[in-house]
Amino acid sequence: MNYTYIIKCADSTLYTGWTNDLDKRIKAHNSGKGAKYTKTRRPVKLVYYEEHETKNEAMSREYAIKQLTRREKELLIKGNGSLPKRQKISQNK
Repeated sequence: MNYTYIIKCADSTLYTGWTNDLDKRIKAHNSGKGAKYTKTRRPVKLVYYEEHETKNEAMSREYAIKQLTRREKELLIKGNGSLPKRQKISQNK
């Protein structure tokens, strides 16, 4: 299984990525071994993810989400986004 995900960084920015092992990838982000962008913005929290059958689907979806504005990403996270929603993790406020 492949995943497209959004994490919220310690500075409240949103980072979108894709992986084939979601738990391992989030742990990598939080240990400083993830993306360069998140290395200095730890800890990160998984706020949204989608499951995809293929790597190409996950990568295409990542690209589409990265084209969204922050507001559109927030709507997607809440389940009200214009892109079809797959899986959502509710935020604890």
